[in-house]
Amino acid sequence: MTEVIEHQLIIPQDAAGQRLDQALATMFPDYSRSRLQQWVKSGEIMVDGKQWKPKDKVAGGENVLVRALQEPEVFLEPQAMDLDVVHEDAQLLVLNKPVGLVVHPGAGNPDSTLQNALLHRYPALEAIPRCGIVHRIDKETSGLLVVALTLKAHKSLVDQLQAKTMGREYDALVSGVFTAGGTIDAPIGRHNRDRKRMAVTEGGKPAVTHYRIQERFSAHTLLRVHLETGRTHQIRVHMAHIHHPLLGDPVYGGRPKLPKGADDALRAVLGGMRRQALHAARLSLVHPETGEACAWEVRRPDDMEQVLEALRKHERRMAS
Repeated sequence: MTEVIEHQLIIPQDAAGQRLDQALATMFPDYSRSRLQQWVKSGEIMVDGKQWKPKDKVAGGENVLVRALQEPEVFLEPQAMDLDVVHEDAQLLVLNKPVGLVVHPGAGNPDSTLQNALLHRYPALEAIPRCGIVHRIDKETSGLLVVALTLKAHKSLVDQLQAKTMGREYDALVSGVFTAGGTIDAPIGRHNRDRKRMAVTEGGKPAVTHYRIQERFSAHTLLRVHLETGRTHQIRVHMAHIHHPLLGDPVYGGRPKLPKGADDALRAVLGGMRRQALHAARLSLVHPETGEACAWEVRRPDDMEQVLEALRKHERRMAS
């Protein structure tokens, strides 16, 4: 249902010299800065009766009139689905997303997505952008995802993501052996020939990935990866870029790498991993209501554990 939002306020004198969008973010804490910028650009926020740009500087004392439509971005059909709830309160929902569940509707996935399920569980999320989802996980990646249940929570989580204070850590099983942890700082954008793929490209958006070693095998490494930014396919692209693609990645991975002396059982397990071996294992953030530091961690799914156990068994066999 479309909601008409109307506000009329005076920009305070202590905001003098700030950008308009910066001053508005302080004046309207229930709305994200990106949403306020959108309203300014569309003329739904007027300053002294005129349309400004988000970057225009304020002097203090200007009259701000907000008359905006807040409506769902697309029509979604509520659909009942089982969700693995890790945490739930009045502001937040933390989920353990299974492999195979699409987060947002799109080409080839018009329904049966997490958004459809959330709208069924919480009809009021229709009024919040993307039904409260502030970050995403690829369809074939498992793990933790946080959903904002109120506008206040949505703004807080978006601000934490932009400030890079929300912690997102992944378990990634990659091909090849690392000798130490490190950082990949390489911009990511659309592939110049295949628009469905991402790539490290000079004109891309800044992307930073930190990683450390959890477990080493003779031809693979289990990494704990920390995202500083959140670009599409970031971990998958960055690891492929340094020639250590994720095991099983159908887009960026290539053929599975076999350790020396691999027997038929190990070959079958490695070849049977048909999706990227990537799991969002840990999530940390500041609670929008209480200000408390919160963190959650969930175990890896069975398919990743089976591969890891097969690799451990191979290492023991080769060492004996």
